[in-house]
Amino acid sequence: MNIISNIQDVIKSEVFAITKVGEDLNNHNQDYEDVVNKIINLKGRLIFTGVGKSGHIGEKLAATFASTGTPSFFVHSTEAMHGDLGMITKKDLVIAISNSGETKEVVNIIAPIHRIGAEIIALTGNKNSTLAQKSDFLLLVQVNGEADQFNLAPTNSSTSALVIGDAIAVTVSKAKNFSEKDFGKFHPGGALGKKLLKEGVIK
Repeated sequence: MNIISNIQDVIKSEVFAITKVGEDLNNHNQDYEDVVNKIINLKGRLIFTGVGKSGHIGEKLAATFASTGTPSFFVHSTEAMHGDLGMITKKDLVIAISNSGETKEVVNIIAPIHRIGAEIIALTGNKNSTLAQKSDFLLLVQVNGEADQFNLAPTNSSTSALVIGDAIAVTVSKAKNFSEKDFGKFHPGGALGKKLLKEGVIK
């Protein structure tokens, strides 16, 4: 096996998947616009949920939204069924991530979340799935397959979900006129904090 060639093939596969997802937005622009406007006008918090690799993506996206002006956090779908649903209020908006849309742990919390009164956005690759059908909004992120040799490991699908989430976070931040000064308030530490302090953004 040519190691470098194999690495390049995986990168090309993921880039192709992301490009296709971007092009597919033209077919779902109203859905995406509705979601973005919902987040912009949100009175509560934006909550992500999922398990496995989708859960890890949810954790990252929650951190991205929080750091760019939208109060957000992650609730593990399994833990939600054992008390963590108490973190969710009727003013919140939940983004549930599952590529198949049939992940048991994610599907199981749909009804309890609706009983609380919160709305749900399905971020999935299957528009006919239980998650898509029972959610209030749909972000369809379809890929033709994964990047590994068995077409099993979440790679193209998880990367595409991450990119879509990042794109929405930045779009929402821009719509809210989130400034560099606002950004600095949430990043006082590390190399980034030092840079903003030096530039006078943080005082």
